[in-house]
Amino acid sequence: QVQLVESGGGLVQFGGSLRLSCAASGTIFRANTMGWYRQAPGKQRELVAAMSNDGSTNYADSVKGRFTISRDNAKNTVYLQMNSLKPEDTAVYYCNLRQYQWNYWGQGTQVTVSS
Repeated sequence: QVQLVESGGGLVQFGGSLRLSCAASGTIFRANTMGWYRQAPGKQRELVAAMSNDGSTNYADSVKGRFTISRDNAKNTVYLQMNSLKPEDTAVYYCNLRQYQWNYWGQGTQVTVSS
């Protein structure tokens, strides 16, 4: 079993920055992908950014150039640095860990960007 604990959400003004963190614990294999998804009211959950243990990344087009994902494999922690935030970035952000056939989610952290 794997547990994911997120932190760092909050309220920020247009153009501001936030940094999300997600620490994983439990049975974690070396080969995995950790990432962030978000879900705005009335919308489907969507990928924001993901990073494999080998360092390869994948970003949603809407956040490229503004968000940066990173991870500390020794700590099983993934980060999301969010800059130049826009009101349309407002959503609940969920941490995700995928390893082999297993898929785990955090409880979610609210990010609200005021205009």
